[in-house]
Amino acid sequence: MALYGAAAAVLSGLERGEGGLSGLVYGSRFPHTRQLYALVAETLRYSPVLEALLDGAALLRAERRLPLPLAKVLVYDLLFGKGLKCGGRWKALVRRHRARLEAELARLKVRRGVSRNEELLAPGPGAGPGAPCVPRYVRVNTLKTRVDDVVDFFKRQGYSFLGKAGSMEELRTLSGKKFLLDLHLPELLVFPPQTDFHDNRLYTSGHIILQDKASCLPAFLLSPVASSHVIDACAAPGNKTSHLAAILKNKGQIFAFDLDAKRLATMNTMLTRAGVTSFKLAQQDFLTVDPHDPKYSKVTYILLDPSCSGSGMVNRLLVEEAAPSAERLQALAGFQRRVLSHALSFPAVQRLAYSTCSVHREENEDVVQAVLQEQGSAFRLVNVFPSWPCRGLATFPGAECCLRASPADTLTQGFFVAVLERCRDQAAVPSSLPASAEESLKQGEEMEPGAAPPKKRRRKKQRVKT
Repeated sequence: MALYGAAAAVLSGLERGEGGLSGLVYGSRFPHTRQLYALVAETLRYSPVLEALLDGAALLRAERRLPLPLAKVLVYDLLFGKGLKCGGRWKALVRRHRARLEAELARLKVRRGVSRNEELLAPGPGAGPGAPCVPRYVRVNTLKTRVDDVVDFFKRQGYSFLGKAGSMEELRTLSGKKFLLDLHLPELLVFPPQTDFHDNRLYTSGHIILQDKASCLPAFLLSPVASSHVIDACAAPGNKTSHLAAILKNKGQIFAFDLDAKRLATMNTMLTRAGVTSFKLAQQDFLTVDPHDPKYSKVTYILLDPSCSGSGMVNRLLVEEAAPSAERLQALAGFQRRVLSHALSFPAVQRLAYSTCSVHREENEDVVQAVLQEQGSAFRLVNVFPSWPCRGLATFPGAECCLRASPADTLTQGFFVAVLERCRDQAAVPSSLPASAEESLKQGEEMEPGAAPPKKRRRKKQRVKT
């Protein structure tokens, strides 16, 4: 019962706006976080289907003491998961209704003209244009392997590789056992939305990271050079930290902070599995870190992804979460302003990426504007990734330098990223794109913003063996 109770609690937390999926899972105290995350994520993915089944089978009317979040988790595992393995009296209760639920599932498939469970996930004819249907993004962990090797591995598993995507429409129409190389990020593979790799050995061995495309943007845009010292201010669960390490090629040093000891322990396991070696974890509130501590004297890059409303997460859209109150937004924005100002107070910092998974300007453009005004002429916004289709809301001059992402426009989670750079000419990190990268963009090629031109010599990677 512990697993299903923990999963139901996470669903309830999402509905109440208490945080994002990762934060609630890793803060749940449930010992097997990967198992819990997978169950909640899949329950959310099937949420509209589960609601139709529960309504058609009248389960909640028959069992009035069964809470809706718990019912969803139990029915998901009964019909779509690995079968009910635990659950005590609730398992026995749901099993009594198994025949009715299976009959309702069969009727639902007939009504929608599908034969497989996964086909129920596709937006039906009544789904609006904003219905979230985000592909499965897979980041190749270049600390352990190469993109070509991972592509070959999936081809041997029966997947068809279609090459590099040429448009967003190609990602939107991806289906079956087909996959693409993303058109924006060079180490990101794209699979259809229903693809599940939680049990794939490339994932369990750390060769691939299951990370949404928008979540890859902060480290990609920060683009620290090898041997740099970098702070990941609000680091758990660690996907962005491992991305930073891959960009740094495990050279330099990453200082990662989080308050929760259990989240840090899980993060340490994840980073070790991913082959990350150049990191130091600290159980500490980033706001209490002394910018003038000598150990941080060489920190020139900071990635800041603070707590937010999580309103951009597709999982939150699936549970039809109510918008956070004005009071909650103001409280979050106040915290975000404080932590961004604190990050910019580190004496050697030259470049900072600020990101949230929120759609609200109060947590995004308004925070950046307020802190830039507070800083005077010390920092400026960098116009990063000019080819990215969605820009910041025009709430102040220069806001278009920021990036936004959304399920409808970029086929990702809702996200916001701003890159700030110190204005001192003699100490500034190259802003936006170097001349060679700008020229490549003019020729229709994508290069990493802020990165040096590609070198001829390639570092040998561990090959993926079957």
